[in-house]
Amino acid sequence: LVLEVAVGLSTSSLALLSDAGHMFTDVLGVGMALAAIFAARSAGTSDRRTFGLYRAEVLAALANAVLLCGVAGWVVVEGVRRFAAPPQIPGLPLLLTALAGLAANVVVFLLLREGARESLNVRGAYLEVLADLLGSVGVLAAGVITLTTGWAYADPLVAVAIGLFVVPRAVGLGRQAVRILLQAAPGHVDVPQVRAELAALPGVRGVHDVHVW
Repeated sequence: LVLEVAVGLSTSSLALLSDAGHMFTDVLGVGMALAAIFAARSAGTSDRRTFGLYRAEVLAALANAVLLCGVAGWVVVEGVRRFAAPPQIPGLPLLLTALAGLAANVVVFLLLREGARESLNVRGAYLEVLADLLGSVGVLAAGVITLTTGWAYADPLVAVAIGLFVVPRAVGLGRQAVRILLQAAPGHVDVPQVRAELAALPGVRGVHDVHVW
């Protein structure tokens, strides 16, 4: 993160700054995920919190989604502005910094992949790192293009592409978290079918007041 910010500011590379912004949300996101897991495991239950603090993980996932949307929105707006007069970006620093960012993201991506299948909270952090990993690939491509052709539009174009890639995934994560917080039925559960199958059981005369969450 520090490396990408330093090089991004010194070279005026929006692609690098956008990748640094996503890496910043990774730092916050993984930090919130860890804090939520720690709180959920250590708090236990009490007379006032009979379910413990497991819902804290869902709140962390929602916060991650909001952070991702905010950073992606800023990158897209700034990238579109730069199309009017794109600055000349030196390709070699862009290329080398993108390689360092890619290596870091690959390591974290592999560490989080397994846990993302079991926890929405970890999935939020995993999606952030996935977006950042692809962002590093995009910055790498922008560095190669800038270094070999000098095309000034590569940098803002990659930055906007990263932002547009992140937004739908962040929105999807946020929707999942909100569904859980509102205690909506899971998307894969057909509630009318559940009601019908219960009503079809021998000895059941009627099914009413069904709640699925």
